[in-house]
Amino acid sequence: MNPYVNEDVMWQRLKDTQMEAENRRLYGPRTPTALNVLRMLGQRAWLLAGLAMRRAPRRNWVETPRGEKSSRVA
Repeated sequence: MNPYVNEDVMWQRLKDTQMEAENRRLYGPRTPTALNVLRMLGQRAWLLAGLAMRRAPRRNWVETPRGEKSSRVA
């Protein structure tokens, strides 16, 4: 049986090829290069900068004179 003509064998070869490509993408080279390290750090810094920008502004508390009784909750 010719493995390049049989549809089931071709389907299995396609799945194996896709799994190999996915594993190569996920695990990549075992030794990270300087470019990969810089890319990863840049992505993380970009994410952290975006998270910091989305934070709500902080409240500025105004100190009241000691004689007044007011609530800070409202």
